[in-house]
Amino acid sequence: MIDSVNNFLTEQNTLYSGGGSVNYAIVSACIEAILELGDSSSYTPLFAVLRASYPEVIAYEAYGAMELIPGNFKQFLFDIIIKNPPEEKYAAFKAGINSERLSLSERGQLAELAFEQTLVTYSGEENADISAMRYAAVLALTPLRWTRANALAIRHYYRVLTDYQQAAVPKQRLLEAIGLLGAVGDSDAAIALVLQLGLINARTERIGAYDGEITMAIVQALGRIGDKAAFDQLLSVRNLIYPENIHTAAKEAIDRLKW
Repeated sequence: MIDSVNNFLTEQNTLYSGGGSVNYAIVSACIEAILELGDSSSYTPLFAVLRASYPEVIAYEAYGAMELIPGNFKQFLFDIIIKNPPEEKYAAFKAGINSERLSLSERGQLAELAFEQTLVTYSGEENADISAMRYAAVLALTPLRWTRANALAIRHYYRVLTDYQQAAVPKQRLLEAIGLLGAVGDSDAAIALVLQLGLINARTERIGAYDGEITMAIVQALGRIGDKAAFDQLLSVRNLIYPENIHTAAKEAIDRLKW
């Protein structure tokens, strides 16, 4: 019976995705039956519902069923992120990162895996879904202060910095990358930021030109990391013609350095 209902929903998904017409009430009833049967083999056709661009109410029903059906939901999502095409990877990430079923730690693992996939597996040209998943993973990992993502965060920072310098991404993406380093970074991350702050300070001293938002973000990130390697450049910030708010942030960052 479970196989029959799963197969029927799969057929409906294929028909709808191909531009055909389906009866929404029957699809909804099928999802309800799958929920009642409660078998983890139904994760696959339910996930396909999320990918098929059904009306929001149908997608919501499918997502709710996935949240309630017993089984290893976490592993199901992990397998998709590792093995499936980019558009399915991103859909699985979105399904898991907001899941009340996954613990905070499991959501961190999911975001780390997604982040790794976008930076390692797709290290060259990336499509829109991979790019969106990378930036979404950054936003998920930052509040979690997921220190295991330190090396990935550094790699992402350098990539975004290059893209920003080539006007390929907006400033907000660079600010997010800096914020992630501040949240998860170690001494290696501090060095990356110190080098950039050194360039900013040299330019400020030479011609008085700097970006206030980026400078502030770097100063604050160095304060959160607390590595003493940042001392000299933070002290330089206090002695250059930055506005008072950046001077204050530099002082606070110096106070947080670990000696």
